[in-house]
Amino acid sequence: MLLTSIDVPSDLTESARAVTISVIIPHLNQPEFLRESLAAIHAQEGLESSYEVIVVDNGSQTLPEAICAEFEGVRLLRQETPGPGPARNAGIAAASGDILAFIDADCRAHPRWLASIEQAFGDPEVQVIGGDVRVPIADADHPTPLECYERIYAYRNRAYIASGYSGTGHLAMRARAYERVGPFAGVDVAEDRDWGQRAGRLGIAIRYVPEMIVYHPARREFSEMKQKWDRHILHDFSRVSGLGGRVRWVLRALAIGLSPLGEALRIATSDRISGIKQRWLALRCLTRIRLYRCWRMLRVLFDPGARSAEKVWNRNGD
Repeated sequence: MLLTSIDVPSDLTESARAVTISVIIPHLNQPEFLRESLAAIHAQEGLESSYEVIVVDNGSQTLPEAICAEFEGVRLLRQETPGPGPARNAGIAAASGDILAFIDADCRAHPRWLASIEQAFGDPEVQVIGGDVRVPIADADHPTPLECYERIYAYRNRAYIASGYSGTGHLAMRARAYERVGPFAGVDVAEDRDWGQRAGRLGIAIRYVPEMIVYHPARREFSEMKQKWDRHILHDFSRVSGLGGRVRWVLRALAIGLSPLGEALRIATSDRISGIKQRWLALRCLTRIRLYRCWRMLRVLFDPGARSAEKVWNRNGD
């Protein structure tokens, strides 16, 4: 099923809706993570409102029908257009809630995630919120470099919100706010930043809610980190124009390559990790990532063949 839109009668009032919160989960080739995510949502505590769960598959090799069937009331849709933005738009089109809550398939919600969303929207002035994303260490005795690095540097949603947007993988909004701002963009745009900036231009502020917590596993392979930065770099480069823009791009790339020298103090004093081993692993991983970003930025500038968004969008879960 390719979902494009659902017509909702214009005279349907908020009090007449059967569901208060619609939880929307885009999914692509992460069945076990999806199972954990759904289990966490169905184990929520302290929620007084009703809610629904909509999973939107975005082209997985195997449709997660069996996993969704394990949990009561989960609706599974398909959206063939690549990208989590189009998948979220499809879920919204089918949603009946006054509040839209987004979580990625590889995230596990805190037991009071929905309760914190419900409480935040108890303030009628609140239109859009984002929360805290935490990275767990799977084995405390054997932390990985990526775990140590991402506990400090990944998913810094409080900083993102301060700059005008929230990560869309952990976001909630009133349905009417979405209607004002419009749909999420596709893979050729940084859809979280784009949506947040459009909301800001309309005077819709995003509030940070620290009690709204999800847990996101660290990436397991460095190749996953490269795919992430490949996408971000292409999104940023799409806005570069003229000789001046290209010069600034080169200077930024070189600054990123040298930046680990200035991060040692931050890593040494961070309360997100502990011990000499974890701090060394974080610094080593940071250095590798920043050098890769520098190289990739310069390649995108000088090699037109490296500028295709489709090449870095993972459709096969590789």
